[in-house]
Amino acid sequence: MFLLCLGGLRFMKEVVCVYDCVCACGPLCVWLTAMPAPDVPTSQRLALDCRTLLDHRTGKGVCGCCGALRPRYKRLVDNIFPEDPEDGLVKANMEKLTFYALSAPEKLDRIGAYLSERLSRDVARHRYGYVCIAMEALDQLLMACHCQSINLFVESFLKMVRKLLESDKPNLQILGTNSFVKFANIEEDTPSYHRSYDFFVSRFSEMCHSSFEDPDIRTKIRMAGIKGLQGVVRKTVNDELQANIWDPQHMDKIVPSLLFNLQSGECSESRSPSPLQASEKEKESPVELTERCFRELLGRAAYGNIKNAVTPVLMHLDNHSLWEGKTFAVCCFKIIMYSIQSQHSHLVIQQLLGHLDANSKSSATVRAGIVEVLLEAAAIAASGSVGPTVLEVFNTLLRQLRLSVDYELTGSYDGSTNIGTKIIKAHEERQLQEAVIRTIGSFANTLPTYQRSEVMLFIMGKIPVPGIHLALPSTGSGPEGTRMIQIMLLKSLVQVTAGYQTTNMLTALPSSFLEPLLSLSLTEDPEVRLLVLQILLSLIDRHDNRPKFSTISIISDISILKLKVDKCSRQDNLFMKKHGQQLYRHIYLGCKEQSSGRQHYEALFALLGLLSVELANEEVVVDLIRLALALQDLALSTDEALPVYNRCAVHALAAAYLNLICQLTTVPAFCQHIHEVIEVRQKESTYLLPEDVFVDKPKLPSLLEKVEGDVLFLQSKITEVLGGSGYNTERLATPYVPQYTDEDRLSKRKSIGETISLQVEVESRNSPEKEERAPAEEITFETLKNAIVDSVGMEEQERERRRQVVEKFQKAPFEEIAAHCGARATLLQSKLNQIFEITIRPPPSPSGTISSGYGQSQSRSVPIYEMKFPDLCVY
Repeated sequence: MFLLCLGGLRFMKEVVCVYDCVCACGPLCVWLTAMPAPDVPTSQRLALDCRTLLDHRTGKGVCGCCGALRPRYKRLVDNIFPEDPEDGLVKANMEKLTFYALSAPEKLDRIGAYLSERLSRDVARHRYGYVCIAMEALDQLLMACHCQSINLFVESFLKMVRKLLESDKPNLQILGTNSFVKFANIEEDTPSYHRSYDFFVSRFSEMCHSSFEDPDIRTKIRMAGIKGLQGVVRKTVNDELQANIWDPQHMDKIVPSLLFNLQSGECSESRSPSPLQASEKEKESPVELTERCFRELLGRAAYGNIKNAVTPVLMHLDNHSLWEGKTFAVCCFKIIMYSIQSQHSHLVIQQLLGHLDANSKSSATVRAGIVEVLLEAAAIAASGSVGPTVLEVFNTLLRQLRLSVDYELTGSYDGSTNIGTKIIKAHEERQLQEAVIRTIGSFANTLPTYQRSEVMLFIMGKIPVPGIHLALPSTGSGPEGTRMIQIMLLKSLVQVTAGYQTTNMLTALPSSFLEPLLSLSLTEDPEVRLLVLQILLSLIDRHDNRPKFSTISIISDISILKLKVDKCSRQDNLFMKKHGQQLYRHIYLGCKEQSSGRQHYEALFALLGLLSVELANEEVVVDLIRLALALQDLALSTDEALPVYNRCAVHALAAAYLNLICQLTTVPAFCQHIHEVIEVRQKESTYLLPEDVFVDKPKLPSLLEKVEGDVLFLQSKITEVLGGSGYNTERLATPYVPQYTDEDRLSKRKSIGETISLQVEVESRNSPEKEERAPAEEITFETLKNAIVDSVGMEEQERERRRQVVEKFQKAPFEEIAAHCGARATLLQSKLNQIFEITIRPPPSPSGTISSGYGQSQSRSVPIYEMKFPDLCVY
């Protein structure tokens, strides 16, 4: 009633508004009521000042009792909300709010705070229509305002999104996620120093594992979680001021969540990592969405982040036993290998190798699954690189191969206690071994030629070769383990050498590789010998001629084979001069083995054929013909006690090869002789031809009687016809006889007979007086036998002497060693003095010698210009 006496209706309205405020300004209102009636302008100014004061007190501003007293930004925000939430956002008022925010960017934080306050109130009151309107307004403001003050506005926005994600209503969770995704696509002009996304990583990961009862809603929630994780990655991966999203604490949540959804459906085939526009159908599939998100995550990984991204994948596959199925694990790593940058491929491969080592005592199916993944990863990494530690890759695989052999033979994991009652299954270990061998070949195919040569030498160094080295000893598996390791490593070499082509055979087959390889070709195990032949064929075949020699047959016209023959290069000639005799010897001894079967003879025929078209010059052709005739003599010999099949097979092999080489030499008379003998065999002795021998059921006689007459190839006839064409007749007339030694690894060692003959010849040439020389001892069988026995004894003595010298230098005191070396130095010095005395002695004088006063003759020095030299010495 007192206010009515103040006079003036305008002033009454202003004061009533102030009086009705339920704020902490009670004293001010009392003071206003006690004032005398001032003039109207003064009262208006006072009311405006009060309004300003109250408005700047956070949370204590003037309520909606009077629109004239409310801040403009609040009035603009309130105006975007319609009376009925179903009408949606008031677009005209939203445009006014956006224009105001752009004009006064310092008000953005207040706008955001007020919108956040309204949204929290609406969520609490379950007024979800207004919640949607508030989020839509926030999205439009975010898209429109990119100024330096947006950081404070973002804080309010993230607070509202968090409020929605914490709700138990799926629609609110999806709404908040969609807003966050829109925000993640915005590139901010200024960095943020205090923003945190830890809650969003955890919440989105939890949504990816949603177990909502309704399957449709469950799918939507999971897809929202995947989109949210994708948004977090996009927002943080390039912002150095944010917490590193690649830290294990984040990756251990993000990656398993993606794999969980990727596992829920069929894993699609690997594709290019380039982002493609997905169809509408794909957008509805959680698997497709997950794959795109996973690819984007990996595509953004830098060099130092690959490990943190791949480690959770390995852990997920371990924890859920997904290695054994192979399909999902292979799919995951195909996505990884195609998505990361190609120069980082070797990092993934190294992690897989380390994981394989860590699972050395796991079941064979788990190890086989990891190896299969390695196989696929290596094939994809071919365009990049397998890294600098190439030999370490093969070392790990070979170590796993050896362990698998030991597990198969011993039946235990080295007595390990963490395996429990697991039973080792031999067939599973065999599958693992085959997978390792295929993987070794896959890795080798990604390497350049020079690195593949190193890998070949590396693997050969691991093979236990009798008489050379015993690498990789088998633990507790005995001789059978050594044999299996030989076979497995040779199979690995077959994979490595497959498709290997080089122009220089000296590089492809160095002595350090060829000698132990040929040593293995003399073992009794037929499987080992066959693998050695396959390796040799792969290395010698440089023009893909090997398939044309896959079967042994008599071909009347070899032009149908379409052989690719190049002129023998200088390097090829050097290779055959150095290693040709070794190859001939091992071919001969391979035919001599009683355990050789059809595959062995086919491989030997292919080896002879490849030598003829790849490495043959005139001298090599002569040696190969001599070798073929020596094989015929081997089949005729009764001393070797070869079975009937082997004798017929050697005859057939020699016939097929002579038929091939005669057409390659293009000497008509030579071809005529070979064809005549073959025709006679076709009429009288078909069991000496390959068509009747190298078949599933060979037609052989029970006893092979003496083979003679026109069914044999005659060395004299061949020498005659080839001699007329310019071939070395003397060499052709000399039968080929291999050197029978324990192991002719250097191919330069001569036989004992040749050594003695050489010594006798040297002595005869160096003897000063032939008439006084004692008659040469007659060389008989007993002499050769004694020489061999003596040489063996001398070798043993030499070996013992060397052992004593080594032991002396290892165990003798330093003073004794020094004295010994000093004595040797003194002896050397005395010998040098004698040599110097001889060399510096003045030359003999042409005028003779003079006598000294003591009765000794003394050379008289004559100047050079006075000496008389024979005419032949002057030029």
